[in-house]
Amino acid sequence: MSGSMSDVFLSFQQHLDNEQDVREEIRLAVRDLEQRARGILTLLQGIHQQTGISTIPELCAKSKAQFATVREQYQVLKSKVPEGQYYRFHDHWRYLTQRLCFLVALTVYLEEERLVEREQVADMLGLCTEQDKGFHLDLDDYLSGLLLMADELSRFAVNSVTAGNYTWPMKISVFVTEMNLGFRLLNLKNDNLRKKFDALKYDLKKVEEVVYDLSIRGLKPSGDTDAVPKSD
Repeated sequence: MSGSMSDVFLSFQQHLDNEQDVREEIRLAVRDLEQRARGILTLLQGIHQQTGISTIPELCAKSKAQFATVREQYQVLKSKVPEGQYYRFHDHWRYLTQRLCFLVALTVYLEEERLVEREQVADMLGLCTEQDKGFHLDLDDYLSGLLLMADELSRFAVNSVTAGNYTWPMKISVFVTEMNLGFRLLNLKNDNLRKKFDALKYDLKKVEEVVYDLSIRGLKPSGDTDAVPKSD
């Protein structure tokens, strides 16, 4: 092999080594974030305990406090990603970000009973929403997080009944139904996102079965939650 050709391939190796170093630094930053996400998830799992509903305000407050560290850790991760190469390395933190979006969405819903907006999620994670600014909260990741929340809420609806609370399932039924209708307005191109959306109908069905069971047993609370829309 001629010297000039060797130099070409050696330059390739240098490029590969540099990229590997970048990926390793990203993996370490992501690992720290994953550990924090597991801690927040473990905390919020308390809602499924027998006395969990009464501790929701406390759990949400503790969850929000944890996101201060998450913001700092995202800044560390952001510093490891070369400018203009967000999507080249996106797979390293894609599912982590979806999980954190889910945790933010769940915290906000439990505390305020509303759908969290993408901008608020980005703010709690210390990110922006504008793609042209580099490291941002990808729209598909935000939407995936909402769908993960729907799965968790369907489980919470069942466990609420077990704990003797019949109001939460009614609220969740209305909320998940509206979420389902909202997602139907979207023309989803992402295969993974579309599969998650396909699972939403099963989450909704599970919640509707809980509501139906409460109705036939005469346990359905009276009030604004009486009019629970049905999915198609």
